[in-house]
Amino acid sequence: MNEKENYAQCISNAKLGETGFSYTLSLINGKYKMTILYTLMCFGVVRFNEMKKYIGEISYKTLSSTLKELEADKLVNRKEYPQIPPKVEYSLTERGKSLIPILDMMCEWGEANRE
Repeated sequence: MNEKENYAQCISNAKLGETGFSYTLSLINGKYKMTILYTLMCFGVVRFNEMKKYIGEISYKTLSSTLKELEADKLVNRKEYPQIPPKVEYSLTERGKSLIPILDMMCEWGEANRE
């Protein structure tokens, strides 16, 4: 069996949905998830309206639902202050912070490869 056939055989038997890659992708996949994580990495603690301003084109509904998903996946921490008007701050959890090296590498790759 040559190398190409061996590779094809390996891929045909793989259960890619059960890999660490697939799990990581399931957590960060989505139009704005990586942008939100990157924003929190850069700015630390960010309020909802600040996040909306930094990202720009995202709707309030999409931002809210995406933040809820990231919070449910334990990547983002939401802290609500009991005051009027309501104040809510978002930050990365320790689990979310563990993605920083990946985000940094993506930034470096993008800077080195964009035209």
